[in-house]
Amino acid sequence: MASTRPGQRKLQILQALAAMLEQPKGEKITTAALAAHLAVSEAALYRHFASKAQMYEGLIDFIESSVFGVINQIVEKEERGVAQAHAILTMLLNFAASNPGMTRVLIGDALVGEDERLQLRMNLFYDKVELACKGALRLAVTQGHGTEDDVPARASLLVSYVTGRWHRFAKSGFRQNPAEGTGVQLSLLLAG
Repeated sequence: MASTRPGQRKLQILQALAAMLEQPKGEKITTAALAAHLAVSEAALYRHFASKAQMYEGLIDFIESSVFGVINQIVEKEERGVAQAHAILTMLLNFAASNPGMTRVLIGDALVGEDERLQLRMNLFYDKVELACKGALRLAVTQGHGTEDDVPARASLLVSYVTGRWHRFAKSGFRQNPAEGTGVQLSLLLAG
């Protein structure tokens, strides 16, 4: 890596890690392999991150800030609850399609064998996504769509649908776009 600012170097490391996660075989990434990919020493990686877990935390930070930043925009702009839920789900599917390496973090594949706090953090991410879906569905109830009793089950179903599409995308070697053909499916899931 050429001479760069420290923050930029960290970003380069995270981008390289994300790019390596895009490999369809999905093998475990070692710091040695990451260092070789960047043509630097492992020590150079550890000057920017104390551990590989911190590198994955950097990717999770990116996922959270990206996803929840857009969810907040959707909630602010869209007044209809069903449309909010539809937009949130569509965004989640498109995020994965645009970031295949991040999809392996989202579904936990990349975190197997890593520090368990990383998977716990992803579990909290899922909880927050489900909470956003509940908010949209509760708004929809006030607008005459569905019942309050259905909100928790429906929100759980919507998150399960998205994670299922993410898994299928990753397991297909990133060939099956998770957002493709979901318009009718989302309409069916949000009907009622």
